[in-house]
Amino acid sequence: MTDADASQIAERLAALRARIAAAARRAGREPGQVTLIAVSKAKPVAAVRAAAAQGALDFGENRIQEALTKIPLGPPEARWHLIGHLQSNKAKLAVARFHLIHAVDSAALAQRLDRLAHEAGKAQLALLQVKLGDEETKSGLNPADLPAAYAVARDLPNLRVRGLMTIPPFCPNPEDARPYFRQLRALRDQLLERFPGDDLPELSMGMSHDFEVAIEEGATLIRIGTAIFGAR
Repeated sequence: MTDADASQIAERLAALRARIAAAARRAGREPGQVTLIAVSKAKPVAAVRAAAAQGALDFGENRIQEALTKIPLGPPEARWHLIGHLQSNKAKLAVARFHLIHAVDSAALAQRLDRLAHEAGKAQLALLQVKLGDEETKSGLNPADLPAAYAVARDLPNLRVRGLMTIPPFCPNPEDARPYFRQLRALRDQLLERFPGDDLPELSMGMSHDFEVAIEEGATLIRIGTAIFGAR
């Protein structure tokens, strides 16, 4: 990575933070309520370091095997997020390496993560992924199945469900994604009504093309790759 590449990452992060702050204020929120996850999929460790030098602390990876080559070489203060689909046979590696697992899409996977977290002596942070839309390629719980899965996951002693995540269908016009973001927030609110006293502060939603709409609808975690690192 050249100095020019690092400079571009710095400029993009500065512009992105200004847009995040503006979107938060439009929604009557504080910019600090939104965590930027820099999605480093298919990018070298040097790009991660360049982003970290500009204050980025949270990094997202889609594939465990790729992440395992980067995490040991990345900044020690980084928090790593698994944002891609998690196969059950990779769950042990995920628990060993990731701060937050975004894509728990079944009660069975939640139970496996709980067992592995117990073996690792940690409390694993996780989000339940909800499938909004009809795309066959997307994973996630159907909204109708979410309450039952959450009822199982919330009682697991070594898993800490912090909220929900979704990847809506791609909408060329970001405004067309708004109903999906609004639906995820409503599903979270319905869980809190059903389980009084629970705490589900996180909504992981929004990417490079639609994060501003997601923030306006309550996103607390936004997953941004292209707008930081450029096209893959």
